[in-house]
Amino acid sequence: MTEQSRVRVVIVDDHAMFRRGVRAELGDAVDVVAEACDVSEAVAAIAAEHPDVVLLDVHLPGGGGVEVMRQAPSPESRYLALSVSDAAEDVIGTIRGGARGYVTKTITGPELVAAIRRVADGDAVFSPRLAGFVLDAFAGSIEVSSVDEDLDRLTEREREVMRLIARGYAYKEVAKELFISIKTVETHMSSVLRKLQLSSRHELTRWASDRRLL
Repeated sequence: MTEQSRVRVVIVDDHAMFRRGVRAELGDAVDVVAEACDVSEAVAAIAAEHPDVVLLDVHLPGGGGVEVMRQAPSPESRYLALSVSDAAEDVIGTIRGGARGYVTKTITGPELVAAIRRVADGDAVFSPRLAGFVLDAFAGSIEVSSVDEDLDRLTEREREVMRLIARGYAYKEVAKELFISIKTVETHMSSVLRKLQLSSRHELTRWASDRRLL
């Protein structure tokens, strides 16, 4: 695909405000043919449009980004994960699920356009830190199976809350980041501590750090 070709893109993210922001950042550099907010919508959009690239959030209602790739009926479409999470198990699990690249939501508009074009051309795209996770995993220095087993106790939303709290975010900041109420953050946090048998934020931070989730 040439630099000037308009790559056909489907944007998959459960936050409408974020989807609008991504569409605005991409401008007319690509052709956004559809948007979706959950797994079932994403699978339907991919079936209808057969896009060149699916810009895919990792954590979605209905099963997550890996489930989209599993169900999607368009083998010619390529997947680029765009996520708030830069945790090792998310990166590795998404690549194992079929994505050609993984970038975080701190990426700039021009960088995202370039990443989309590279994935459309068949390249793999990662930030240096995330590429290191993938190399470490395939070299055997990250115990992905044990990480996944621990995290299986948590829902996808609880994982998001857990990571942000463990990184030192206040409840108000977590609520703003995830577009949920402070009360909901508190509920998720209580559930996380209970499921992981931890008693404090300090213990949670240590637990997440030991598993390279920060």
